[in-house]
Amino acid sequence: MIGIAIGALTLAIWLYLLLANGGFWLARERDTAGLPAAPPTWPEVVAVVPARDEAEVIATVIASLAAQDYPGDFRIVLIDDGSSDGTATLAAAAGGARLTVVSGVPLVEGWTGKLWAVSQGIAAAGTPRYLWLTDADIAHAPDTLRSLVTRAEGGGLALVSLMAKLRCVSFAERALVPAFVYFFEMLYPFARVNAPRGIGAAAGGCMLVRRDALERAGGIAAIRGALIDDCAFGALIKRHGRIWLGLTDRARSIRRYDTAGSIAAMISRSAYAQLDYAAWKLAGTIVGLGLIYAAPPLLAVLGSGPARMLGAAAWLAMAVSIQPMLRFYRRSPLWGPALPLIAAFYGACTLLSAWQHWQGRGGMWKGRAQAARG
Repeated sequence: MIGIAIGALTLAIWLYLLLANGGFWLARERDTAGLPAAPPTWPEVVAVVPARDEAEVIATVIASLAAQDYPGDFRIVLIDDGSSDGTATLAAAAGGARLTVVSGVPLVEGWTGKLWAVSQGIAAAGTPRYLWLTDADIAHAPDTLRSLVTRAEGGGLALVSLMAKLRCVSFAERALVPAFVYFFEMLYPFARVNAPRGIGAAAGGCMLVRRDALERAGGIAAIRGALIDDCAFGALIKRHGRIWLGLTDRARSIRRYDTAGSIAAMISRSAYAQLDYAAWKLAGTIVGLGLIYAAPPLLAVLGSGPARMLGAAAWLAMAVSIQPMLRFYRRSPLWGPALPLIAAFYGACTLLSAWQHWQGRGGMWKGRAQAARG
């Protein structure tokens, strides 16, 4: 009876996720869909790029920004956040006349490093209509900015954000990266983000925001200590205007995550922050992951009778739910049945994130522990 009850509960959860969680798994929100007509005039835009020790990728990224075919006034501000590897020099060589390099001042207490750098870039940007906040590992197609502004102007949006397509080359990336975006959409269904009411979120690699909306929201200082700064930013701006978030092929992360360890480091940087550094939420998350992802295959393999059938049905629903994301990343559908193992990896990363936080090493990035010690 216990097996049947667990099987029925897990199947009910998966049916809810498939049918009533904003269609998160369908991956329908794309920057190629529903794009309005081009605006009659093209407003001024300034891209703000925070960078710290990004010599491996910065030249490619800045060159992609400098090559934008945007018809309006467009400039790039790069904030060199104490780099020791020649990041600023490489950026200057790639950016040409459109680029201004700002040497960042030392980090101020109460800010994360990235947001402190972004705040300096915004101050140096002047008064354009739009600020394009993009990361130092995101390379853009030449029409990315034109597409962003077209959507923002045509829809009267305060924020347009694109979930950059992550690198998916190594075995670890092929196994784990599509699930990263899948889990993000499960937590923040894009359809609900894009609705006039509902949750707010964004993807930090590519965010076009109206400067006046950001100022009404209190500026970047309003989220200065946020470790998951993109979702905090999306929620902040949504209180002052409509926002839109979607998948894209135009913006691509070129940062390498060649090993499971490097992906674990990326996840554990902020996983415990997602749980508000609460031990009870951590415990609930681990129990929930076990129920949702581990119970179905265990029942399907080890159970019998109705419990086995319920477990198999839940496992099938799980495997089906990730197929659109696997297609987006051009990965084999056979990764679908492996989702329980992938979820176990993400659960372990969440535990690692909590452990790092308790050790005073939470939010570690480029030599900085950015989360307060628990």
